[in-house]
Amino acid sequence: MTQRTSRPVSYCLSAIVALPPVATAHAQQNTAGTVDEWRYGLSLYGYFPGVSGSSSTPTTPGGPTIDINAGTVIDSLKFAFMGSFDAHNGRFGFFTDFIYLNLGGSKQGTRDFTINHAPISASTSADLSWDLKGVLWTLAGEYRLQTDPKLTLDLLAGARMFSLKPSLRWSIQGDLGPIASAQRSGTSETSETLWDGIVGTKGRYAMGDSGKWTLPFYIDVGTGQSRLTWQAAVGLSYAFSWGELTGMWRYVSYDMKSGSPVEDLSFNGPMIGATFRW
Repeated sequence: MTQRTSRPVSYCLSAIVALPPVATAHAQQNTAGTVDEWRYGLSLYGYFPGVSGSSSTPTTPGGPTIDINAGTVIDSLKFAFMGSFDAHNGRFGFFTDFIYLNLGGSKQGTRDFTINHAPISASTSADLSWDLKGVLWTLAGEYRLQTDPKLTLDLLAGARMFSLKPSLRWSIQGDLGPIASAQRSGTSETSETLWDGIVGTKGRYAMGDSGKWTLPFYIDVGTGQSRLTWQAAVGLSYAFSWGELTGMWRYVSYDMKSGSPVEDLSFNGPMIGATFRW
């Protein structure tokens, strides 16, 4: 298994993008169990994560693999788009969260890889270029377990889809090990779409009597076509008449099943933004 490391992405996942559902728990308090008018939330934010993970790419169909740590290769964000929306009426609600990412990077003369998960010889190095395009989409319904001036708590259940397309370009110098000379250099692109059911909780805790400062939090866990996926975030928010400003730390993780071109992948870092409510 390729050793995991983490490197900050050099460009923020920013522009005009929306906070994940963690920051959209209502500041307004409806009476528990009553049916009220629909209320909505939309957020704009910047996200500054580090990326870690491992990928195993076959040089030929069924042939030996080149195994890399994504965090040691990825050094830039090429493009990102994110959007999130949620709605509540009384105890019931829903949210959807959409993320598109295009990440990439390259290394020259690196030894940060293995062949067939076996160490390379002292004379071996490679020029590697790895790119990842992906769509991460979450859709879930919510049921409000508790609402009062101090604590809002929602139970959630739904599904998350992860569609990813990794590609690797390589040129190996020195001892090729089990790789034939004809595969000293090449390009491989694969694609995969995973669907997982998720359950979790989200909410916020109010600090002080004014209720302007709150601690929003979110966590979910799921499985299905991946072995395990989970997401967590926690932060600090300040309310205004139009909405709130929020700073949070967010972590998203995927552990894939055997045979996946990306064995595991995670995003970990801070985000900051504004939430608008109506």
